[in-house]
Amino acid sequence: MVAPVARPPARHEIPEVDEAALVAGRLAERALAEARERGNERWERYLAPLPDRLRDDPPPSLRAAARLIRGAFGPKDSIRDALPPDVTEPLLEATDRLLKVLARRDAQR
Repeated sequence: MVAPVARPPARHEIPEVDEAALVAGRLAERALAEARERGNERWERYLAPLPDRLRDDPPPSLRAAARLIRGAFGPKDSIRDALPPDVTEPLLEATDRLLKVLARRDAQR
């Protein structure tokens, strides 16, 4: 007889991860809208898939989406150079919070 495989918990079963990801998703959507409004095609393309990923991806995939957002804040090429601080800084804070929540959850397992 084969032992059942433990499935990872669904997002709604980890409320702190789900909430952090939803907040980051809303702020990524806001940054995407700002990039579109400014006609900044580069950042529009970069950000386009990320709001949906942050809203819908399962916990194991969230870290990759958050790292992509974090990567937009590079030392040489940064989203900060293209979008206003009232859009970029909340997105950065929410992404860092999501990464911390994910790390804390991994450490508890």
